[in-house]
Amino acid sequence: MAEKIDTITVDGLGLANTLRDEMKAEIEALVAAGHRPPQLTVVLVGDDPASKSYIKGKQRACARIGADSAEYLLPESTTEKELLELLAKLNADDAVDGILVQLPLPKHISPEAVAEAIDPAKDADALHPLNFGRLLLGNADLISCTPLGVMAVLERHGVEIAGKDAVVIGRSNIVGKPVSILLQQQNATVTMCHSRTQDLPGVCRRADILVAAAGNPRMVKGDWIKPGAAVMDVGVTEVDGKLVGDVDFEAAQGVAGIITPSRRGIGPMTITMLLRNTLEAYKSRKGLGRA
Repeated sequence: MAEKIDTITVDGLGLANTLRDEMKAEIEALVAAGHRPPQLTVVLVGDDPASKSYIKGKQRACARIGADSAEYLLPESTTEKELLELLAKLNADDAVDGILVQLPLPKHISPEAVAEAIDPAKDADALHPLNFGRLLLGNADLISCTPLGVMAVLERHGVEIAGKDAVVIGRSNIVGKPVSILLQQQNATVTMCHSRTQDLPGVCRRADILVAAAGNPRMVKGDWIKPGAAVMDVGVTEVDGKLVGDVDFEAAQGVAGIITPSRRGIGPMTITMLLRNTLEAYKSRKGLGRA
C-alpha cells in the first residue's frame, strides 16, 4: 500500500495578502516620490448579484494596496455601441491605468469586441489579442490573472517546474491556454487535455503539476493524481449551495504533495494579479519601470 503523504493545502488568501502588502509598500514609495496612485476602472453591464459582489471585492482590494478605483454600473439594456463608446472614453482618460469589463456580458454584447476595444496598455484582465500574442512570444507585461495566480502559487511554494511533466485540463482562452504557455516558458513539458482526450485519468497520473480548469465539479479523482504532485484546482462550481472544485479535494488528501482548495485558493490570487496588472500598466504608462 502506498505511503500517505502529508498534503499541503495552499492558503491562497494568506499568500494574496502577502503579495498585496508588497504592492502597497511599492505604491506608498511611488506616492511619497510625488506620483499619483494607480487607478483601476471596472465596468459592469447588468444587475448580476455575483458580479456586483466581485466588483466590491476588487474595490476593497484596491483600497488595501493604496490604489484608486472607479466603477460604471450600466443597465442590462446598454447596447454594444454604447459600451464601446465608454471604453473609448476610458482609453483616452490619462487618469485611468487599468480597465476591466466584468464578465459575463449580456448576450447582445460580444465579449470579443469588448476585449479588442480596450487599450492593450490598460487591459487589466489581459484579454486583448495583442496581449495574448505577446504572451505567446514571451514578452507580455500584462498576463491573464488566474494563470498568473497559479504560477505565483507554484513559485512561492518552491514547486520545481523546469523539466517536469505538467497537465492542464481545459483549453479556455482565459485559463487553460495561457497557463499552458506560462508553464512551457518555465521549461515544463505540457500536455493539454479536453473533452476528447483519451484516457484522461492515465494522462493525469503522469503529471508532476496538474492544473484543473474544466469547470466540472470533482472530476479529478484521488487515483488520478501522481503521489506528491502539485495540484492547482482552478474550477469553481456551486453544487447544492456549496462551492466545489474540479478536484475531489478529500480524495486528494494524502496523495497530492500540495493542493489549492476551492475556497481561499486560486480565487484571492486572481484578484491579486488583477492588482498586479493594474500596477504594471500604471508603471509602464508612466515610465516607472516594471512592477
